[in-house]
Amino acid sequence: MTPDDDAFRDGEHDPEPLSKREFEALARFRFGIRRYLRFSEEAVRAHGIAPQQYQMMLALKGYPDREWASIAELSDRLQLRHHSVVELVNRAQKQQLVERAVHPDDARMVRVELTEQGQRILARLSAMHRDELKHLGSMLTLPTWDDRGR
Repeated sequence: MTPDDDAFRDGEHDPEPLSKREFEALARFRFGIRRYLRFSEEAVRAHGIAPQQYQMMLALKGYPDREWASIAELSDRLQLRHHSVVELVNRAQKQQLVERAVHPDDARMVRVELTEQGQRILARLSAMHRDELKHLGSMLTLPTWDDRGR
């Protein structure tokens, strides 16, 4: 518990209340996020992949300006602890989804890269995710915050 928690409970620094329209928009957005996440979890599991493995593979393929990432970079992208990412990479490597390679400029750094099999699975799953996002459409539109609905 922090001092800010006490201030929140005591009503100090109360944020501006939401209108009914804002509650509805926020609830619709939250529902859309949860529905998308459930779809994602079910789709990747149906392909024999754990949801975090898919997220890791996507982080690798989507890493800016290159096709690999270090464990530390994956830790940041996935918001996981270093040792958790090491275990995630170990499991994905056993499934031949990723491979480790020594960085050519720094032998202390390990590069994590997708294998050809990992590339194929990621391409299929990501296309499914894109199509689901198109289907969800306005459900995932960020709520607008204005005073007009009050």
